[in-house]
Amino acid sequence: MAQCVQSVQELIPDSFVPCVAALCSEEAERLTRLNHLSFAELLKPFSRLTSEVHMRDPNNQLHIIKNLKIAVSNIITQPPHPGAIRKLLNDVVSGSQPAEGLVANVITAGDYDLNISDRSIKASVPWYSNWKDTLMELKESSFYTATTPWFESYRETFLQSMPASDHEFLNHYLACMLVASSSEAEPVEQFSKLSQEQHRIQHNNDYSYPKWFIPNTLKYYVLLHDVSSGDEQRAESIYEEMKQKYGTQGCYLLKINSRTSNRASDEQIPDPWSQYLQKNSIQNQESYEDGPCTITSNKNSDSNLLSLDGLDNEVKVDGLPNNFRAHPLQLDSSSDPSNSIDGPDHIKSASSLHETKKANTGIIHGACLTLTDHDRIRQFIQEFTFRGLLPHIEKTIRQLNDQLISRKGLSRSLFSATKKWFSGSKVPEKGINELKNTSGLLYPPEAPELQIRKMADLCFLVQHYDLAYSCYHTAKKDFLNDQAMLYAAGALEMAAVSAFLQPGAPRPYPAHYMDTAIQTYRDICKNMVLAERCVLLSAEILKSQSKYSEAAALLIRLTSENTWKGMDSDLRSALLLEQAAHCFINMKSPMVRKYAFHMILAGHRFSKAGQKKHALRCYCQAMQVYKGKGWSLAEDHINFTIGRQSYTLRQLDNAVSAFRHILINESKQSAAQQGSFLREYLYVYKNVSQLSPDGPLPQLPLPYINSSATRVFFGHDRRPADGEKQAATHISLDQEYDCESSQQWRELEEQVVALVNKGVIPSNFHPTQYCLNSYSDNSRFPLAVVEEPITVEMAFRNPLKVPLLLTDLSLLWKFQPKDFSGKDNEVKELVKSEPEMIGAEVISEFLINSEESKVARLKLFPHHIGELHILGVVYNLGTIQGSMTIDGIGALPGCHTGNHSLSMSVRGRQDLEIQGPRLNNTKEEKTSIKYGPDRRLDPIITEEMPLLEVFFIHFPTGLLCGEIRKAYVEFVNVSKCPLTGLKVVSKRPEFFTFGGNTSVLTPLSPSASENCSAYKTVVTDSTSMCTALTSSASSVDFGIGTGSQPEVIPVPLPDTILLPGASVQLPMWLRGPDEEGVHEINFLFYYESVKRQPKIRHRILRHTAVICTSRSLNVRAAVCRSNSLEDEEGRGGNMLVFVDVENVNTSEAGVKEFHIVQVSSSSKHWKLQKSVNLSENKDAKLASREKGKFCFKAIRCKEKEVATQSSEKYTFADIIFGNEQIISSASPCADFFYRSLSSELKKPPAQPSVHTEKQSVEDAVRLIQKCSEVDLNIVVLWKAYVVEDSKQLILEGQHHVILRTIGKEAFSYPQKPEPPEMELLRFFRPENTTVSSRPSVEQLSNLIKTSLHYPESFNHPFHQKSLCLVPVTLLLSNCSKADVDVIVDLRHKTTSPEALEIHGSFTWLGQTQYKLKLKSEEIHTLQLKACFVHTGVYNLGTPRVFAKLSDQVTVFETSQQNSMPALIIINNV
Repeated sequence: MAQCVQSVQELIPDSFVPCVAALCSEEAERLTRLNHLSFAELLKPFSRLTSEVHMRDPNNQLHIIKNLKIAVSNIITQPPHPGAIRKLLNDVVSGSQPAEGLVANVITAGDYDLNISDRSIKASVPWYSNWKDTLMELKESSFYTATTPWFESYRETFLQSMPASDHEFLNHYLACMLVASSSEAEPVEQFSKLSQEQHRIQHNNDYSYPKWFIPNTLKYYVLLHDVSSGDEQRAESIYEEMKQKYGTQGCYLLKINSRTSNRASDEQIPDPWSQYLQKNSIQNQESYEDGPCTITSNKNSDSNLLSLDGLDNEVKVDGLPNNFRAHPLQLDSSSDPSNSIDGPDHIKSASSLHETKKANTGIIHGACLTLTDHDRIRQFIQEFTFRGLLPHIEKTIRQLNDQLISRKGLSRSLFSATKKWFSGSKVPEKGINELKNTSGLLYPPEAPELQIRKMADLCFLVQHYDLAYSCYHTAKKDFLNDQAMLYAAGALEMAAVSAFLQPGAPRPYPAHYMDTAIQTYRDICKNMVLAERCVLLSAEILKSQSKYSEAAALLIRLTSENTWKGMDSDLRSALLLEQAAHCFINMKSPMVRKYAFHMILAGHRFSKAGQKKHALRCYCQAMQVYKGKGWSLAEDHINFTIGRQSYTLRQLDNAVSAFRHILINESKQSAAQQGSFLREYLYVYKNVSQLSPDGPLPQLPLPYINSSATRVFFGHDRRPADGEKQAATHISLDQEYDCESSQQWRELEEQVVALVNKGVIPSNFHPTQYCLNSYSDNSRFPLAVVEEPITVEMAFRNPLKVPLLLTDLSLLWKFQPKDFSGKDNEVKELVKSEPEMIGAEVISEFLINSEESKVARLKLFPHHIGELHILGVVYNLGTIQGSMTIDGIGALPGCHTGNHSLSMSVRGRQDLEIQGPRLNNTKEEKTSIKYGPDRRLDPIITEEMPLLEVFFIHFPTGLLCGEIRKAYVEFVNVSKCPLTGLKVVSKRPEFFTFGGNTSVLTPLSPSASENCSAYKTVVTDSTSMCTALTSSASSVDFGIGTGSQPEVIPVPLPDTILLPGASVQLPMWLRGPDEEGVHEINFLFYYESVKRQPKIRHRILRHTAVICTSRSLNVRAAVCRSNSLEDEEGRGGNMLVFVDVENVNTSEAGVKEFHIVQVSSSSKHWKLQKSVNLSENKDAKLASREKGKFCFKAIRCKEKEVATQSSEKYTFADIIFGNEQIISSASPCADFFYRSLSSELKKPPAQPSVHTEKQSVEDAVRLIQKCSEVDLNIVVLWKAYVVEDSKQLILEGQHHVILRTIGKEAFSYPQKPEPPEMELLRFFRPENTTVSSRPSVEQLSNLIKTSLHYPESFNHPFHQKSLCLVPVTLLLSNCSKADVDVIVDLRHKTTSPEALEIHGSFTWLGQTQYKLKLKSEEIHTLQLKACFVHTGVYNLGTPRVFAKLSDQVTVFETSQQNSMPALIIINNV
């Protein structure tokens, strides 16, 4: 149970107090009425004694009574009607509510702050471990001491309003105050009349009510004196007369009304009566309150309970005052039994009750009383108790004790008797089920059993619990023996309470007494009121002993639907279930879910009882437990009930909020149920919006909007493809975001911006963003251009299983124009748009099917520069008209109806609130949770800018590797501003070209013949086939000059400006990439406005071309030095170029065969001279999987040619295999050659060493390396014949091989790196030793070129001369540009047995070592002699040659391993 203000030790004595009747004359009543109080009410705040009281028990032992309280009430001759008691209890509960603002809040629940929703299970641990933490926190939190004042008010009123019965005497009158006024003519005579009237009421058989404790009732005479208007001397004399007649112990002079009621009101006198009178305003309905009260009952309640008993409301006897008329709880005859709590009239009755309360609270009680009068009243109660009531009780107890002893023939005192009874053998009591149903047995008033009960009750009332327990125990046995079950149950109940209240706790609380009493009352006596009293008392006692589980079980026993019928059972059940719920949560290990479940049951019963506010409160408190635990069906039920109850209480905002929760949670309800929830929400929402039609549009819960997924696109939609004309892909909302791609576009834009700004990216540069999403950088205000649409894409999701229909969907915005005059004014758009500033698109109908996610794209059209803020979206929310309607209400008039018929729709909005990225830069940001701004919805509208559209004509989707194709590009300026500075940038510049400066700028139209060659060709005669035709070109002409970026290519616009509305078509040559597969090639077009804008400096247009390439030819080439040391001109340095061409096409593209039509070279220093192995076949044809081998002779360019050329001039040499020469130094052949060359040059070179002490060594190595370097590039041009749709096409293409090193093979296609071999792990740090730079073996072999001249066979007569001498000439050629010191060592170097076998019997004669100095490119001759002793084949290539640069110390040995073996045959003749 909830914590109470009083402890159980205080509660029970306050609930059972001595009752005193009050009988007043009319004049005395008039004096008290001046204070708006009856006499009994006047005494109520002072009815508790402020000091201890002493009395003696029958054994003459002193007994102390603490905090004694007496109950004074006017005599009522009619018992209270059950229906009236029911109404009183109902009003008491409804009048006691939690603090305002808490019950009205759906989130915070009453006095409780469970905070369970904040501790919802978030981790993946088992649910019970999290519950354990939650329960411990609940145990320690503030709600543990929560109170339920409505229950305490109910309990207090219930115990006070219990009618007196014959089987117990606890609420029978012990005494009667007879009150008269000193201002009456004959006060003493008036006392006599009052005394006679009291005697008549008590002893006349016509009056069965009220009940009196004993026949000899104490009468106490009170003389009221009005100090402000009465004669004090007369009052004193009358009082003296009274003392003479009634004795000083039996009368009292009470002086009141010391001030007049019209005195200055600035004197603040406390009003102690209000707290008693406002508890239940119904109790104040005495003779001066005659307002009719209607009883609010349930439809199912028994209407017979509401019928009157036919007695008159007033009983006037012999002209006596009518102050003991019908009971104040008597029903008014105008009560309407049909008045139902469920009808709309309930709201009116609640409001009228509230007004009555307000009227009562406005009355000032005790207006004529001073603080001295308060003290006098307090003193009067003390005197009455000390001198009148307690001596009377003490005397009565002694008399009863003596009667019992004499009648039973027992020993002197009941104490000793009880000891004997208890010490003897105990007779087992009969079970409750064994006893007969004798609840109707009645004892006569003088029966000794009743005298024992009477004495027990008296002892209980004066807190003598030991003696009371003894008497109750004795009476219980007597009643059980007589099978008087009603009496026995009463004795058992009070015996249990007495045993608990005994000081020192000599015996444990006999809970089984209470259980037996409850069962007897309920099952045998059918008296539910007494059973409820037992439950209330026992539950409090068990709670005080922390037996919450037993208390909860006890409370729940009386709450079944069948126990009681009618509204009173619902109210009682609700209160008891609520207390049971509190028992569960107050246990040592709180049962939170049981608490919540029983709060739901309590709320249900409160609702049936018409207590809507308490029902709402219970559901709200339970909701905090169920919320966030995944029990969605329970949450839906609770929220639905909260919504219904809130709507009934006209708390419309809370009703909307509750229904909103049902809709926004992931509901597991059926589609029909969800539809019902939605219609209910719309109906309630409609009522709310009608209350304030001009107010701001409220937030709607449906559909869900994923704000972070909102995308904003600036610009026009992309045009669709028109035949062969394909628009640039640019950016659209249909494209998915790709981080890698986004970074590539950013790098491309940075490249072109850096080029435009002379190699430096400006500090204020930010990459252009046309589409903003959750991945883009939204920290800055985006820039939009006036007259260009802004598209906002919102992601809607319908979580329900019923479709949602949104109508009149549009964006909500705020716009602040910025004029050049400097004046700012603000235009806000809420419902109506401002079309002259911002045009808004409206979607008339937008249907989202059940559980569907759908995006809506809404556009704004800015017509003015300024700052735009997109706030959210506004729309009508409705559902499609089904077969069901809400409460009989169909489609409302004025609802939008289009293709779908709306059942009901409401206008509302949803805001787009996007949380920015979490900040994580500074220490403060890392240690706290801070989010940056997201400004994607706050664009700045800037002035007009040019707008470019690009169209590609005849643009291929598939190419062969290396294939050249000619297409056209159309540039259109669709804005009103001219554009200039058009450039295109791509990561793959080798893919396309617009042609060099030498190309013709007025090309053929795109409709020209497809077989027209993309190359510039010249017809040649057949005689020039074997020799090369040379030409030259500069790389500057093709945009590959020194220092420029090959990726950025200016577009050759006529006059470099594109006027508004103008269009230009330019040719574009494409070359298929060398790798097969699908290639995405990004083009970024950059352009500027002729007029410089402060906000936007440039604009871009993107295009992504997707090309699928298939295999064509593989070309590999190698270059080696020619063995012939002299060419035709007598100079050395000729080279042989070997070119292998393989057809690797798999015929997928329908290619029949490839024709190699031309091989060209391009170099600054070398050129192809002629073809060495020209076959008889003129055309070099390659069918599928065939390989062709070509050998060419390459010579150096003439010195004068090299001298006259700039460093960027290349010599092109063409060797033709057909009758047409393709001019390789013109577009597009040279373009693609230069682009492939530049991409090769982009590869990072090896970093030179920075150690100064080794600089000389590095220089030497570099000189040696130069000997083996060659700068020769081969271009293989081909044609392929393709059959497509029974039509033969000729495809053209070219492959490039870049030769850098002598003897090293180069490829036209990129080589895949071989995976490195696995190595063992080494667990030590390698020493940091610098590797000495040594040239490679291949480089060394190219420093000095050696050649042996000797006869191939030599005949010698060995039988004549045993030694055969052969002259051999050794030619040494210096291939480097520096002087070289050479050492020739002729001694054999034996390295292996195989070497000995080869030249074991041959030796060189003469000098074994020669030291020579060769100048730059010098050729030196050495005459040697070889000596043989046997015939055979010998290898003369044994001389070892050592070389070093003249100015270097280090000697490098030239390796001869790569040279041809010099074999000689020695014959014997």
